Amino acid sequence: MKAARYHDRGDIRIEEVPEPVVEPGTVGIEVAFCGICGTDLHEYLDGPIFVPPHGHPHPISGEAAPITLGHEMSGTVYALGEGVDDLAVGDSVVVEPYIVRDDVDTSDANDSYHLSADMNFIGLGGRGGGLSERIVVQRRWVHPVGDLPLDEAALIEPLAVGYHAFQRSGGSAGDVALITGAGPIGLLTAAVLRAEGITVIISEPSPLRRRKALETGVAQHVLDPTTQDVVAEVLALTDGVGADISFEATSVQPALDTLVEATRPRGVVVVVSIWGHRGELDVQKLVLKELDLRGTIAYVNSHPATIALAREGKVDLKPFITGVIGLDELVDAGFDTLIHRNETAVKILVDPRR
Repeated sequence: MKAARYHDRGDIRIEEVPEPVVEPGTVGIEVAFCGICGTDLHEYLDGPIFVPPHGHPHPISGEAAPITLGHEMSGTVYALGEGVDDLAVGDSVVVEPYIVRDDVDTSDANDSYHLSADMNFIGLGGRGGGLSERIVVQRRWVHPVGDLPLDEAALIEPLAVGYHAFQRSGGSAGDVALITGAGPIGLLTAAVLRAEGITVIISEPSPLRRRKALETGVAQHVLDPTTQDVVAEVLALTDGVGADISFEATSVQPALDTLVEATRPRGVVVVVSIWGHRGELDVQKLVLKELDLRGTIAYVNSHPATIALAREGKVDLKPFITGVIGLDELVDAGFDTLIHRNETAVKILVDPRR
């Protein structure tokens, strides 16, 4: 089958690889769509980060580059391994793409399995990936999505990132949130916040992405940081108080600086994006405002609630899909667009059989 294989920084190749084997306790999934994630872009530009470099196999998966990419996937069950009796062939599913040690408790009782030693992600640390025609995944990481369209379902994984970021913020209905960056994660985090009754302000330089934020209704206020003083605007919108919670979704230094300035005293700043470089922080401002600075990575037991948001119509995922391409177009029409012309796209999906 065809698969997108990450060899090294700037080196992704579409290659023929063996089809995966369905073993006891696993689920065979025919991939319908897989999103291109900002993390994939970081691996391409700055990596390897999560990808184990050639010659240095991951301690859990035992794999090293080249590995198959893709972790934002949806698909249809084509086979069930022995012992899997709560799914059926033909079910629509998504993958919670974790690689964790077998002795880690991944039940609802553990809210930190995603922080366990040597954690990595399917599609980054090995075990196949969604940028291929088929994948085999342990049953624990497969979530049925019912009648949710499979193109929309491919956005459940990044939506779950937004859901977990919301949980990390401690925000609640009636709060005011500021998000810097209206890329896929910023927009989907905003969608979760709006579904939870939070007022959202987004700062984004791209006209297309600002327009998308307004058209989808995920933000009540959208600001252009190239022409507007975002801090002053946020203060004006909050009677001089500042945002209750804020989310950095760009990995750009001025965006983080803006959040520190625009968040109210004792507010919460959540860093959502993956940084491929060191950031800086004005610690004195953090101290004098008694701000909470929190990191968030991925999700933990977040998929069921996230899927419910989409299935119940509280979040409409369709408008965020701005392109569908084939696997052979991954680098030229996918990565190149999102790296050099990201103002023209939000979420590009790959159909591996196109």
